[in-house]
Amino acid sequence: MSQPSISLFERYLTLWVIVCMVVGVALGQAAPETFATLATLQLANVNIPVAVLIWVMIIPMLLKVEISAMREVAHHRNGILVTLAINWLVKPFSMALLAWFFIRHCFAEWLPADQIDSYVAGLILLAAAPCTAMVFVWSNLCRGEPTFTLTQVALNDVIMLVLFAPLVGLLLGLSSIHIPWNTLLVSVLLFIIVPLALSQWLRRHLLLRGEACYQRVLQQLHPLSILALLLTLALLFAFQGKQLLAQPLVIALLAIPILIQVYFNALLAYWLNKQCNVAHQVAGPSALIGASNFFELAVATAIAVFGLHSGAALATVVGVLIEVPVMLSIVAIVNRSQHWYLRK
Repeated sequence: MSQPSISLFERYLTLWVIVCMVVGVALGQAAPETFATLATLQLANVNIPVAVLIWVMIIPMLLKVEISAMREVAHHRNGILVTLAINWLVKPFSMALLAWFFIRHCFAEWLPADQIDSYVAGLILLAAAPCTAMVFVWSNLCRGEPTFTLTQVALNDVIMLVLFAPLVGLLLGLSSIHIPWNTLLVSVLLFIIVPLALSQWLRRHLLLRGEACYQRVLQQLHPLSILALLLTLALLFAFQGKQLLAQPLVIALLAIPILIQVYFNALLAYWLNKQCNVAHQVAGPSALIGASNFFELAVATAIAVFGLHSGAALATVVGVLIEVPVMLSIVAIVNRSQHWYLRK
């Protein structure tokens, strides 16, 4: 599989996020009634505008995922094992530990007491599932092995179907946070099971009409997916704009455990791949997949379970705010350290 070229969107990703943040916050301040109305459009506690945009955003990206690619696991066994260990054994539990240490103890006196549990829940949700959509962007930027990326994403998607809800329930339970299981399961259905099933059905349908048809539809849907991502970011910042402007200290404090968690997991995965003699073009995307978060799912679940204006929703939006620049910095580390990585 050939390595795709870097698009204009990918090259200036941080700039796009900043533009979305500024536009979203400005619109939220200029038309608070409009966005308050949008916030009330819910079905089964799920915000409908956010849900629609997330579907439009991730379904085209999930079209690239070939579930049958899991048969390639043996070809990249060591890289797959490292990434799975980081994604499911290290990252969620390390975030829960960091949230307990920083939010409940170090920063507790500077945070609203009635939101402590909600902040912890948001951070746990942020780390409980590995990224699926943006992974292809990160892999492309670090010149990763496309087959490995497809294999790893397909495997993570299948694991998420059965592990996301129990893992979130376990970690929130250990943190003494009550969670409505019905709402959590609805979120899993809407944002994991249904998009994955639809994308795989559409993929098979398109491939039956030929590879050329499949590639043409991918190209046509790509701008729509990007637009949905940008609109999602703008909408989230519009919803949370008032809190972002009113609580800069809270935003900064929430960002600290997220930053530590992302860099810790990325560098640990990168180092473990080196110890296992994994090729650099596999170690790069492995580190990035290991560290990145499925922020779309986290935001949607936080809104559904805890409410649009909850501390959990704010914590996940902070994750969105810093995810792109942090992941781009990890891409730079991976690319610039290649000579060190290849040194015996």
